[in-house]
Amino acid sequence: MAVYLTGDTHGDFSRFAPDAFPCQDSMTKQDYVIICGDFGGVWNGSPEEQENLANLDALPFTTLFVSGNHENFDLLASYPEEIWNGGQTRKIRPSVRLLTRGQVFDLNGKKFFTMGGASSRRVKILKPDDLLFKFKLRWNNILKRPYWIENFNWWPAELPNKLEYQTARENLDACDWNIDYIITHCAPTSVQNLLDLREAHRQGSYLPNDFTDFLDEIANRARFQLWFMGHYHGDIALNNRFLILYNQIIKLNQD
Repeated sequence: MAVYLTGDTHGDFSRFAPDAFPCQDSMTKQDYVIICGDFGGVWNGSPEEQENLANLDALPFTTLFVSGNHENFDLLASYPEEIWNGGQTRKIRPSVRLLTRGQVFDLNGKKFFTMGGASSRRVKILKPDDLLFKFKLRWNNILKRPYWIENFNWWPAELPNKLEYQTARENLDACDWNIDYIITHCAPTSVQNLLDLREAHRQGSYLPNDFTDFLDEIANRARFQLWFMGHYHGDIALNNRFLILYNQIIKLNQD
């Protein structure tokens, strides 16, 4: 049984095509590929999307993912909840699952803590129930200003709620904050600061918030081997413990 990890897919699963990911020839449904957020495969429920999910389910391995910030959280919440390998999931297809926030999963005898979500780039949020919505929409389009539309392509649930924070703390307490691997979408504040130093042209882009500070607490308190995340659209290793993934698919050495 093997575990592979990769970064944001945004609904494009071409990296899992047999010619792009040839090692799947020897994989089974007891092997896992984990997407570190911005899965994007549950977005509008269209026939094309359903076909893509069916094709993903038909691959020889099991696909797992944490939530990113670019997800349709309302649609994800419509899928059935199911306890699987010790943690709460949303069953998208028989072998496609969302690993929900604050959970600890047992995969191949190792503990994986999952805490998806991230804050989107701060642009104007337009609300359809605003009486001035149409005016603001037209005005932002004229001025070519970026914006999100609430519950259309942006959801407040991109960040954890109080219950999810509580669940995370309780599950970490239950294992004495001793886990093997951490899967998130965004990074702890301290790791974002390292990214700022590394990428001078993007300095100040990674603003801290309550969630990144919470992840910083985990980084300081938990005993873990490796932390995997997506979100930053690069394949980067920091401090030998924090791995940012994007297009790359890596195999986890669990020896």
